[in-house]
Order: sequence, then C-alpha cells, then structure tokens
Amino acid sequence: MKRIVLLPGDGIGPEVTREAASCLAMISDSYGLGFTFESHDFGGVAIDRHGTPLPDATLAACKAADAVLLGAVGGPRWDQAAERPEKGLLALRAELGLFANLRPTRVLSGLEHLSPLRKQYVTGADVLVVRELTGGSYFGEKKLDADHGSDLCTYSRTEVERIAHVAFRTARARKGRVTSVDKANVLSSSKLWRRVVEEVATDYPDVALDHLYVDAAAMALIMAPRRFDVILTENMFGDILSDELSALVGSIGLLPSASTGAGGPGLFEPIHGSAPDLAGLDAANPAGAIASAVMLLQAGLGLREAATMLGDALEATLKSGCWTADLGGSATCSEFGEKVREELAYRLTGRDAHLELIAMNRGCCG
Repeated sequence: MKRIVLLPGDGIGPEVTREAASCLAMISDSYGLGFTFESHDFGGVAIDRHGTPLPDATLAACKAADAVLLGAVGGPRWDQAAERPEKGLLALRAELGLFANLRPTRVLSGLEHLSPLRKQYVTGADVLVVRELTGGSYFGEKKLDADHGSDLCTYSRTEVERIAHVAFRTARARKGRVTSVDKANVLSSSKLWRRVVEEVATDYPDVALDHLYVDAAAMALIMAPRRFDVILTENMFGDILSDELSALVGSIGLLPSASTGAGGPGLFEPIHGSAPDLAGLDAANPAGAIASAVMLLQAGLGLREAATMLGDALEATLKSGCWTADLGGSATCSEFGEKVREELAYRLTGRDAHLELIAMNRGCCG
C-alpha cells in the first residue's frame, strides 16, 4: 500500500491534479497496488483557510507520504498577502530536503509542428534540466526597504557536490553528456559552482562535461537544442531555462517535474503556474500533471512498468490529435484526461489478458 498526498493548490491546480490522480487510481486498481489518496490545503487556498500557505497538518501528511503530487500555487489575489503562496512551496521543498529538481523536455516524433520553432531545430530534442532546488537567491538572505532590495545568492561546496552527482549519474543512463550552466565570468557563486562541478566530473570519466554561461545557454536551447543532454544548473537559472524549453514542445502545459532528495518522499508537479484566468473553465492542459504522475510512478515509487503504461497512454493521446486549447485543439481538461484513461485502459486490458493467459498455462502445465 502506498500513500499519495495530493496538494491541488490554486487556480487550475485542482483540475489538472484530478485528472492525474484518476490515472494513478486506474494503475493502482489494475496492479493491485492499494494506493490511498488524501488531499490537503496548500498555497493560496491554505492562506485563505488557515492563514499560512503550508499548514502543519499538510506538512505532516507530506512527510508521512510515499509521494506527493502538486497541482499549482499562486495568483494575483495573494499579491498583497502577508505570506505569498510560493513561500509555502519553498518551505515544503526545504522541509522535505528536496534539493534536486528534474525537468525533462522531449519533442515527440510527429508532433514537431506544435512548436513555434522550425522543425529542423526541434526534431529529436531530448533535454533534462537538473536544477538545484534549495539554495541560491531563492533561499538567500533578503532585504527590502523603500529604496533598496537584495537577495543573497550563496552556495556551499556540499550543495554543489550533491546536485552535480545527481546530474552525472542521470547522464550515465542517457547520452552521457552534462552541460553545466553558470555565470562564472561575473558571479562568485558561479565560480565555486564551476570549480566543484569539474572536481565531481573526475568521478565520472565516462560522462562528457562542458560549460556554458547562462545567456549563451538560453540562446543555444532555441537555436541548437539537440546539443544538450543533461543541463546542470543552479536554482534560478534552472527555473528560467526549463520554462524556456517549453517552446520546443509548444506549450508549458506539457512539461512535468520531479523533486527528490535524500530518501524521503518526492514531490511531483507540472512546471506551469496556476493560470487563474482558466480556473474553473475545464480548459487547462492536464498533460504536464499526468506526465508528473508518470515520474511519480517511476522515480518516486520505482514502478517502471506502470510508469511506461501511463507514459505510453499519454503519448498516444497527444499523437491522436486530442489537444487542449493551448496546443490549438478543442479538448477540455476533463476530455483530455478521459482520453488518456481510455488509452491506458486499452493497455492495461492487454496486460491483464496476458497475465491471465500465463496463469492458465501455469495451471495446465504444472
């Protein structure tokens, strides 16, 4: 039995989370996994109901979970709140020790035309951003008054080492290339970053390493995305570059992420925001949330076969032309989710029939 905590959050978060959770429930029923789901307030909705974006009960549930699935947080209605919803997300990452954020982007064969970029640029692009998640300017000391504002960007050797090991180990299972992105010509934190990454690289002689300044990387991601395999970078750079990568596939609504740490429950979420203008309209794209559920199954729970089943169902749905409005289609959020589950049911039925045949053969052949 696995305990999955749902944090629907704000805006379109509840809608996309519902579709992803329904897919996970199908997987659980078919494989007899006994998933249990419990939903907790988080983000802006938690501010409204509890006065804080991360209530104690929500944090306790997340710590006790096997995996956490998040929808989205934030929105303009909390811009003037004493605490913003995003503060709860930063606190949750810190409390769970989630220092590694994995953000994959893969252009599916046959769907290159969904990208606003030329086909010859995006065909075959498959990039994984490994983003350090609990350091840098997002977590550094902050000062603000009427005339000045500052955000301290700081990294320790230990922080850089541990995220670098994640990137190199991951690259070994891919194409064996790591591009470390920094701003070492200007920033002291980046000078340390580059030096430590080069030291860690000596433990991985089978993985190629190169470096790019973040501005050059931003241009290369658009002009030559196939040059990249794994991008290793710090917190803010990773946030920006992974959003830029959504141009390759045509919509930020397609992209998932997984946040992992030192053995506790992982946090899985689409990289898009809460899109409050779409909330309640059944118009959001749940593909990123469903793809995050795929990562939850594989990276969070180690269920590779089940993850492949759901991932294949999602890919088949996209290739069938069932698209939400952000991709130029007319499907609603719930219609897209239902189509994925139809594709999933087809695959699970085939699996169940195969297992039944094996059982029958064992029965008759001893």
